[in-house]
Amino acid sequence: MGQKTVRFSDLSGQLITEEDTLARIVVVEHPELGDSPVEFEALSDEARAIEKAALRVAVVELHLPGEEEPRRLTVDLDGFDAMATDTVMSELLITARPARKTSRSASATSGRGSRANSNGPAAGKVNYATLEHAGEPHKGKLTDTERELVQQHFEEINDRLVNQGLRTISLADPDHVARYGLEELAREQLGEQDPLPIKELTSERDEDFAVEVEDEALAS
Repeated sequence: MGQKTVRFSDLSGQLITEEDTLARIVVVEHPELGDSPVEFEALSDEARAIEKAALRVAVVELHLPGEEEPRRLTVDLDGFDAMATDTVMSELLITARPARKTSRSASATSGRGSRANSNGPAAGKVNYATLEHAGEPHKGKLTDTERELVQQHFEEINDRLVNQGLRTISLADPDHVARYGLEELAREQLGEQDPLPIKELTSERDEDFAVEVEDEALAS
């Protein structure tokens, strides 16, 4: 005897009698969704109804001062376009400068963080081994990946730190140079002499000044 698999729509519970009427729906983002996409089965007519109900939207990220994680938002397209009052949005999108590139892992971390924030206070730890967070002040051990990111994207990371209102990485600061392995870059930009701590320089100047004063006293 043969066997026949019976399927039902996860949306409506209706019987799916033919394979060519079976549709697969994957939910990628939803306020109640966890960290991973989910899928369910439905009738093809139900899937087409979802397509007809689709809205024209814009997906944007808000990078606000003092906030480490961007806010990823989906907004109504007409409402978003209406916010461009000086130049129409279609022209603004053409003339706007390209967004700063971030690693794929950073984008994924950002997306998961946004969903976690929408569901409650629990959120994953900041991953400093990504271009989005490398170079930010933090406690704990510095990974080789973060160190390499700072070395390879020094100016880009410093620009981001300025925009975030955070301290920048200084090639004149010996602690920063040692922490991120920037000795070679520091020599290229500051000259052959390695940067010295300010306290050490001040100490040498004070000693020289004291010797000069003592010599003048003996001479008189």
